Amino acid sequence: MKITKVEGIQSAQPGTDMRGNRRNFVYVKIETDEGITGWGESTCGPLIVAGMVDEIGSTLIGKDPHRIEEHWQRLYHLYHNVRGGVIQMAAISGIEIALWDIKGKALGVPVYELLGGAMRDKIWTYGRWDGATPEECVEHALREVATGLTALKGDPFGHQGLFSSVQSERDAVAKLKAVREAVGDDVELLVETHGRLAPAAAIRVGLAIEEYRPFVFEEVVPPQNVAAMKRVADAINVPLATGERLYTKWEFTDLLEQQIVAMIQPDIGHAGGILELKKIAAMAEAHYVGFQPHNPYGPVNSMAALQVDACTPNFMIQEGGHGNWFDQVVVGEFPKQKNGFFDLPTAPGIGIEMDEAVLRANPPIENITPEGYARAAYWPSMQQTEWA
Repeated sequence: MKITKVEGIQSAQPGTDMRGNRRNFVYVKIETDEGITGWGESTCGPLIVAGMVDEIGSTLIGKDPHRIEEHWQRLYHLYHNVRGGVIQMAAISGIEIALWDIKGKALGVPVYELLGGAMRDKIWTYGRWDGATPEECVEHALREVATGLTALKGDPFGHQGLFSSVQSERDAVAKLKAVREAVGDDVELLVETHGRLAPAAAIRVGLAIEEYRPFVFEEVVPPQNVAAMKRVADAINVPLATGERLYTKWEFTDLLEQQIVAMIQPDIGHAGGILELKKIAAMAEAHYVGFQPHNPYGPVNSMAALQVDACTPNFMIQEGGHGNWFDQVVVGEFPKQKNGFFDLPTAPGIGIEMDEAVLRANPPIENITPEGYARAAYWPSMQQTEWA
């Protein structure tokens, strides 16, 4: 089998989500001379990543798609001065996912069967508890719990930038307190900040929320400064999580060796793809750290993440739901979450086929606003999730 074409496809989601937002996505399509097509996803925000997919993907024409590790290493080392940036890594990740899709389809098995086999029959996932006020957060949380979800995540901070106000911190704590009292102790609550706290503020908030038993306190400071996160970890008794903006095994090394976090969250579409996430998870396992793929993106990333979740010993919980538009871009029906879990995928490859005609019929939108992108990207279940 030989690769005949590698293409990045820019596409907007069909229609709007539940809050009237639309986002752009970049999918990867790899064709072979035996008629097997693989699908990946390189969504990272900028549409320019599709050009990178086309450029580096052209170097794989005529090559055997089964030699995934070899191709990954070649693409990663192709350009010395751009190595490790998000555009390059998103392109590589999408291509790598598509190659695994081809391999699984060629052998007639789900990808996890090629990575050690499944070790769980269903995959735990979570919803959201976001809102502008404690009352809105509670309403959102109860709506999600009513579907059977047993874990929820929210970002309760209203400020922008690194330095929070006293009021923003108080509001955040009040929201978490209200949700915990409303849902009780049997629902896990995750708290994220998107790196919008300085270490001193993260410590203040961490001490204040300890009594509400957060499952994790996520990306409490920006990811570039490991020492700053360690300062927070040493000062509070709340488990930390981070990793959605770290790429490849190399960027996780210091974080893990210094025992700073309880859970890592590499993005399967940015950190290197399926096998690279499996390697990062193994590094975390050796340091007794849990694993949860970051995923506020499209259906391909969701399915690729589930493949890794199925066969990873230290998997904890999966981010991402079923967008109300997923069924429009997938051939057939996208798997639904049921009572807080995804069933184990059973179809060959990553488990779905994309409807290329629909993707091309929805070209990318222009003039997307930062506010609209942020809402759509980080509040997925609040805006676009349907539950079975």
